[in-house]
Amino acid sequence: MSQDPYASPQAELKAPSGRWPGQVKYILGNEGAERFSYYGMKGILAAYLTSVLLMTKDQASSIIHLFGFVNYFMPVLGAWVSDRFWGRYKTILWVSLFYCLGHAVLACNDLTESINAKTMLLYAGLGLIAFGSGGIKPCVSAFMGDQFGPSQRHLLNKAYAAFYWMINLGSAAAFLIIPWVRDTSGYSWAFGIPGIAMGVATLIFYMGTKHYEQVPPTGDPAWRSKLVWLLTVLGAITGLVVVNVNAPGAYDACLWGALGAFVLAAAVWTHGMIRSVNTAAQPVELSAFSVWWYAFLNWIGSGFKNFGAGARQRFTAVAMDQGMAYGRILSIFALIPVFWALFDQTFSTWVMQGGQMANYNLFGYEIGAEQMLSANPFMVLILVPFTTLVLYPALGKLATPLRRMSAGMFLAALSFVIVAWLQRRLEGGETLSILWQLLPYMVLTMAEVLISTTGLEFAFTQAPKAMKSTITGYWQLTVAVGNLLVVYITAALGGGHGDESVTSGRFMLYAELTAVVAVIFSVIAIFYKYRRPEDDHAAGAAA
Repeated sequence: MSQDPYASPQAELKAPSGRWPGQVKYILGNEGAERFSYYGMKGILAAYLTSVLLMTKDQASSIIHLFGFVNYFMPVLGAWVSDRFWGRYKTILWVSLFYCLGHAVLACNDLTESINAKTMLLYAGLGLIAFGSGGIKPCVSAFMGDQFGPSQRHLLNKAYAAFYWMINLGSAAAFLIIPWVRDTSGYSWAFGIPGIAMGVATLIFYMGTKHYEQVPPTGDPAWRSKLVWLLTVLGAITGLVVVNVNAPGAYDACLWGALGAFVLAAAVWTHGMIRSVNTAAQPVELSAFSVWWYAFLNWIGSGFKNFGAGARQRFTAVAMDQGMAYGRILSIFALIPVFWALFDQTFSTWVMQGGQMANYNLFGYEIGAEQMLSANPFMVLILVPFTTLVLYPALGKLATPLRRMSAGMFLAALSFVIVAWLQRRLEGGETLSILWQLLPYMVLTMAEVLISTTGLEFAFTQAPKAMKSTITGYWQLTVAVGNLLVVYITAALGGGHGDESVTSGRFMLYAELTAVVAVIFSVIAIFYKYRRPEDDHAAGAAA
């Protein structure tokens, strides 16, 4: 069901309805190599920041999560450029070149002995990788769907299952191989090999060029204003974080200045939007956010009576339907960033905690904190079939999407309770094996399966037909906001010695925060009214 928008009628001409289009193999190969390159670099980043660049754990955590924020904010720009200008194929191909360049910049770290120079190379390399990885993220899976015709839709579930396996296969291999390369050959090769993998990924993708079905971009007359808003928000948030890390004394003034400018711009835009709607001679059709924002302000003005009633006469039926769906979905999405704030710490604070533990020797292979990252993709490969084929069918109607996600939130909180317990033992002077981390990894990976895969399903099924790509893009933004949350908590609650991020108290703070959000999420889930497929038809008929 979730792949209908991507089905291509022309694709049927090149492959029978019972077979995959042959060009899919290039896309799958590209995805596996690209994920190897990304996770190979990210898996060794925490150790590089603390051991080579001599950063504190708080500084390392902030940089890793700022990188995560930009990486998951960029899909908004990538999807927009793809849909409006270049198309998916050109976006993937050209943006991948920046991705390769980023890895090449990181691999140059051994060319200088200066920590300042290494740090500048780090920032430049991570910026290019975030632009490349985030830019192609929303395009690759959709481009694969473009290759399937309407009569081949029954093959898409298996195709996307293979796609998901390639992601986890690439990441698992990277977590096992790249730390070993680093230990035997140094960081230049450890960063360079992921760059070579990304080059291979780009070449594999290019090899299928003459076989691909390409959906042309649609264009957007309002692209200038949207681009200005997008880049302004990205630049302001990134700038504030950089100021907070490097010049904390100026942070408050910059923060209030940025907030003031944003509020002023939003107020001017809101005034213009309300005026144009109120003076229109007939119902208008605006973006879903504009409709929801108008309805929200009207609701406040009416004394909180009958949300949306005053807006229905001002907007078309389709626009009103999209605006109300937008509000309902974002009430759920607003709570998801807390989960990602926990999950993405497996690449930062969990690795740094693992560095305090004793490595485990398995048949001569040394398993340390970075190798332990491979536990997650291996567990995912086991848990996804288990939940899909066994657990959810056994639970039946009890396993609604929001109930699954609620359970995942509670499990995420539990995983950090376990991590806090392990950290408290380390702080007490105990020597612990790295294998102890398997326990929180198991709990958090189950939470990931319940939340991440279910969230994508929820985003697609609950969005109106014309907004499915947009709402899926908002799901990616929850990851960005989650990473930003870690950056700000780290900056606001720094304990003075720079290593407060990896303490039992900080881990318990995240556990408690997530537990509270899980309770709120569960309450919202009880009252949420699910959108049905016929609602799209009803909105279209009313129009």
